[in-house]
Amino acid sequence: MESLSELFRLEMPSWHMVLRGTVVYWFLLLVFRFLLRRDVGSLGVADLLFVVLIADASSNAMQGEYKTVTDGLVLIATLVGWNYLLDWGSYHSPVVARLIEPPPAPLVKHGRIVHRTLRRQLITVDELMSKLREKGVHDLSEVRLAMLESDGELSVRKYGR
Repeated sequence: MESLSELFRLEMPSWHMVLRGTVVYWFLLLVFRFLLRRDVGSLGVADLLFVVLIADASSNAMQGEYKTVTDGLVLIATLVGWNYLLDWGSYHSPVVARLIEPPPAPLVKHGRIVHRTLRRQLITVDELMSKLREKGVHDLSEVRLAMLESDGELSVRKYGR
């Protein structure tokens, strides 16, 4: 029975884990929001590798080498709490929503590519044309507006629709 109580005892104060979880959560949120490339509807291999490595590195930063289940649960609860609060905040506040999610970005307007947005999003013309073909567009002149949405999806409005 003693080993069971060791499994659930706290190795460090709860506020340490809450603070660690909070700092790492906000750091990763800022990295993912402002520094990662918003690819057109896909996650590249390099992006996936980056996320896995960040998860491992942040895990070590947050854990502080905890050894009990309770320490881990406090940390997980902190991350879940921040995630819920930000979802709730973005639902109720346009300011929070703009902070969390990037606004839609125009890629094509009236049949013309918006090269400035492509450069800013690091999307090549070939990538754009590939995604437009997937949406049934074979000529840019068909496109009234193509937007890169906050989730990386491409939305397309054609003329005559």
